[in-house]
Amino acid sequence: MTGPTFKGVITALITPLRDGKVDNAALTALVERQIAAGVHGVVPMGTTGESATLTADEHAHVVESVVSTVAGRIRVIAGAGSSSTDVAIEKVRHAKTIGADGALVVTPYYNRPSQEGLARHFEAIAEAVQLPVLLYNVPGRTGVDLSNDTVARLARHPNVVGIKDATGDMARVSWMRTHVDGRFDLISGDDPSFLGYLAHGGHGVISVTSNVAPEAMVALYDAVQAGDLESARLWQDRLIDLHRALFLDNSPAPTKHALSTLGLCLDEVRLPLAPTADAVKPAIERAMKAAGVQ
Repeated sequence: MTGPTFKGVITALITPLRDGKVDNAALTALVERQIAAGVHGVVPMGTTGESATLTADEHAHVVESVVSTVAGRIRVIAGAGSSSTDVAIEKVRHAKTIGADGALVVTPYYNRPSQEGLARHFEAIAEAVQLPVLLYNVPGRTGVDLSNDTVARLARHPNVVGIKDATGDMARVSWMRTHVDGRFDLISGDDPSFLGYLAHGGHGVISVTSNVAPEAMVALYDAVQAGDLESARLWQDRLIDLHRALFLDNSPAPTKHALSTLGLCLDEVRLPLAPTADAVKPAIERAMKAAGVQ
């Protein structure tokens, strides 16, 4: 068995906005900050990047900008999901064309396909484009759960290299490790349970929190890799309030508020999202302080 294609701390990037448009200067600065902090990869145009509200042209522009800024220094996994299989294929094809290292493809949302429909959706994408695909299972947002058996079926395709699992279900990690043949990347999509996910054999995280505290998230991961669980628990304890604070309002608004207090971007989001409510801003700022983010 070879090592994982994707591993470590991979940041689910926000998309900074200014006056209703993508803030290109802020986006470049945010990516450079992530690289300097030692993260292993970034995901432009995932859920945290407000992919559901950006236009197709904006989506393409953000992915292209991030790939250009990264310039091969870390991995770029382009968000490429859609409720339409044809549209998802076009997004994955674009990601390959502009030099992304992989595509993160969420289960189709709203139309709630069967497990057979889900399998055929991902198989069609994997067949159409020769680019590593990470499945993305987040039933709390999409209304459909990609079953373990369907994951095992899809893992047999050489272009399906892993999964971002945002269910928080630790038992799934062990099941996939023992039931999926060959190399398969197990990536958490749930920051609060990241430490547990690694302990169960996971390879990394696609993280919201690392937008705000990338160094701390990398330190937690590095401690686990070094077998220093005591230090890893200390980092987990330091980060736990921030993990939760960043979801006290509609995401990614709290993350943008946190970054705005650091002068890194505006707190602007696009409708139907609303800016972070004033009532929860103090809790976000307290959590940042507890995590050592000033």
